[in-house]
Amino acid sequence: MGPPGSGKTNFINRLTGIEEAAHQLTSQTQAIREYTVKLSRHRQYMFVDVPGFDNPPRSDWDTLQTIANWLEEKYRADIALSGIIYMHRITDRWLSGPVRRNLDIFARLCGDKAAFGMRLVTTMWDEVKDRALAENSVWQLEANFWRPLIDAGARHRRFEGNSSRCAWGIIDDLTGGGEVLLIQEELVDVPRKLHETAAGKALHLQFQKFLLDQEERIKQLQEEAKAQRDPGLVRRLEAEQQRLEAGLQKTSDGLNKLRIRLFRHIPLLFGKNTYPNSAITMKFEDDSIAANDYVIL
Repeated sequence: MGPPGSGKTNFINRLTGIEEAAHQLTSQTQAIREYTVKLSRHRQYMFVDVPGFDNPPRSDWDTLQTIANWLEEKYRADIALSGIIYMHRITDRWLSGPVRRNLDIFARLCGDKAAFGMRLVTTMWDEVKDRALAENSVWQLEANFWRPLIDAGARHRRFEGNSSRCAWGIIDDLTGGGEVLLIQEELVDVPRKLHETAAGKALHLQFQKFLLDQEERIKQLQEEAKAQRDPGLVRRLEAEQQRLEAGLQKTSDGLNKLRIRLFRHIPLLFGKNTYPNSAITMKFEDDSIAANDYVIL
């Protein structure tokens, strides 16, 4: 898993030997794809390339639903994950809003119990021009942004050299013995609707914040347009306003899909089923592998 353009497909290319369009800042993955690598007659891996959030033309809700449906299907079939890999470009000098949102949804989707089978992998080291700056970024990730995941048991690994050997070294390092994600327990064992899960609620809050921000920006544009006498500038401001309003409508439609019905919360709060697996809450400043292995990226 990881943000669009973080190198998930390229990483799988190194594992499978299949060359697909990858190593770009735009996503090459719009749907879940499975890749089987057979090492021997008795051992094979299934690598799973998962789309990231903030990945047009798909909405974040559609992406979450796709991932949740796949995970629920595997869990009901008694297929556990041998590991979860979250990828991050080391060339990103700061965590943008989309990157933070991806990380937050990822943490809430997985839960703390799965953290020991989780690897936080920095990619694109071959594009680093300032090594000291890159090492400082690693420190910031480990000490701040990734700290809740690391405290829960996750570990950081570097995908350096863009080589098959390094990629397989990361896979061999996975120690998960069959990870069950929080969203799998929520959907199957509790059970809950997707919008009632920790990941669904986090996405709901993100939508709400985005709506408020966009509404405020539209108001600012309207005031700026009224104050301007340059017709060309007024037209540009109006075009920007129309673009924001279109995005606002799309986000509003997504938010409507995630409306949480309060009456459904009552039986969930007092139900007899409780599980030790809980969501990992991300806090941002600034505010022996099984014989048949599923590794999700």
